[in-house]
Amino acid sequence: MTPDATTAPSSRERRALPGWLRQTWLVAKKDLAIELATGEIVTTAGFFAVLVTIIASLAFFAGKNGQRDVAPGVIWVSVAFASILALSRTWQREREDAAIRGLLIAPLARSAIFAGKAIGVAAFVTAVEIIVVPVTALFFSIDLAEHAGALALMLLAATPGIAASGTLFGAMTIRTRARDLILASVMLPLLAPSILAGVAGTRALLGGAPMSELTDYFSLLGLFGFIFTAGGIGLFDTVIEG
Repeated sequence: MTPDATTAPSSRERRALPGWLRQTWLVAKKDLAIELATGEIVTTAGFFAVLVTIIASLAFFAGKNGQRDVAPGVIWVSVAFASILALSRTWQREREDAAIRGLLIAPLARSAIFAGKAIGVAAFVTAVEIIVVPVTALFFSIDLAEHAGALALMLLAATPGIAASGTLFGAMTIRTRARDLILASVMLPLLAPSILAGVAGTRALLGGAPMSELTDYFSLLGLFGFIFTAGGIGLFDTVIEG
């Protein structure tokens, strides 16, 4: 006996799964909504980054010219360590009450989960950068109005690589016990090329170099971001299920 045509759901009534971009936004929206409600990651990582900046300003005081040489390293080291702190807390939320299982059994593409998590991390890192740069400018006597645009572009170029690499390798440590130690041990060498390029480019920028002389630094930061974003999209399924 065939089911009654009036009771069987039609194709229009069947709810279609969201597209890849929509799936990505749903994952990112979840992380952003939690952070907006708690402010935990940005507050903790931002406070840590500011503390590093203040300590560095006291420890490396060497006059106005010396401070300009030290400031690029302070900015990028603060961002790097604060990013690792933010990444650790992001994945800790997924471990609590086995939340990661619910995320994985949801009808979402693994690549969309990666992209959504990376967007959330990028937002947290950007918030930390917005906090760190003005504080560094204040303590190291940098004319932020003169360099704000180029410095913002350099940080913007570096953020996708930091977020993508952290999201990918953060997923690798989700089932290990020494998670924080392993994440820091893996992340710092991977971030080294991006951090070094950022430090060198920022030093040249604060030294008065025009934008035309900074293209190599932007290219390296962009390449780093592209490699880890593409690699994360392709490898996240294997990493998270491993």
